Amino acid sequence: MSLADAVLMAADPSPSPTPSVTEAPRVPSLEDAQESATNAAGWVEQNWSTWLAIGLQVLLIVVIAVVLRVAVRRAITKLIDRMSRTEQTVDGTPLGGLLVNLERRRQRSQAIGSVLRSVASFLIVGTAALMILSAFNINLAPLLASAGVAGVAIGFGARNLVTDFLSGVFMILEDQYGVGDTIDAGVASGEVIEVGLRVTKLRGDGGEIWYVRNGEVKRIGNLSQGWATANVDVTVHAGEDLDKVKATLDEVAEKMGAEEPWNELLWGPIEVLGLDSVLLDSMVVRITAKTMPGKSLTVERELRWRIKRAFDAADIRIVGGATAPAEEQPADPTAGMAAPSAYANASSPQSAAASPLTPPAPTSTTK
Repeated sequence: MSLADAVLMAADPSPSPTPSVTEAPRVPSLEDAQESATNAAGWVEQNWSTWLAIGLQVLLIVVIAVVLRVAVRRAITKLIDRMSRTEQTVDGTPLGGLLVNLERRRQRSQAIGSVLRSVASFLIVGTAALMILSAFNINLAPLLASAGVAGVAIGFGARNLVTDFLSGVFMILEDQYGVGDTIDAGVASGEVIEVGLRVTKLRGDGGEIWYVRNGEVKRIGNLSQGWATANVDVTVHAGEDLDKVKATLDEVAEKMGAEEPWNELLWGPIEVLGLDSVLLDSMVVRITAKTMPGKSLTVERELRWRIKRAFDAADIRIVGGATAPAEEQPADPTAGMAAPSAYANASSPQSAAASPLTPPAPTSTTK
């Protein structure tokens, strides 16, 4: 080969194709498996103490949380039972027994116990869960931040529910009313038949049932706690003898206070307060009495009944409302009509209607 051919071949080389070689998959040998097992055993040997420590820590947290939860729930249950027994023997008076009737005490105890047990369980379980996550070296800052944002969003969206719940809790803890009480809640009034943390159920005077949300109640008037007042106003004629009226009322009050069952409904003597007002033709005498809660209307009705019968027997006139006018003779229907004209037809219907009526002549009978 000449020198020129050699130069041309060096300037433009054309590589010859090389055949592709496909390698077969390598089958792991026994030595490779032994090496992998050795590495795994070494990794486990290096970390088993850490795993054991984390497992024991988690187990200890769970055991302590379970034991603490059971102990706290039992303590709350015993505390509620002791409170119920204490309320049952408060003062030993009829008022104390009335304020803590069986159904009211049972529902109040159940509600308070349920709230306290739920709060205690939430705090204990939540704290244990956070401690377990911390034992696994999990960063709790993002979790707590997300939980805080979610709690704010849920609280803002369910603010009415939260308001009802908190109002129900404080209402039960303060014992504002209970089952069997007659209350005026503003939006509705009636007898309490069920008390809940969110809704209070009332039965109205007509038998209807009202569901009142605790968060909607702004003020509560309890008509069943303490005592009630029965007031009766008696209106007599202005010419009656006041001493006689007072003596009659005192006799009615003394007799009623000594009879069954009024002596139990009356928690104080019936008092004649005196003249409440004096009018031109009448006088108003007021009578009052302290009664058992919810029995004031019953005492008032019975007192009015007895006063009316006693006044009738003593010939004392009871007046009321406007005085009836004196009866007058009926006027002649033709008195306001004008006399018929001289040019009018005497036989016309108009003249006949305007003419005075002639009374019929008496008829005489002869035998």
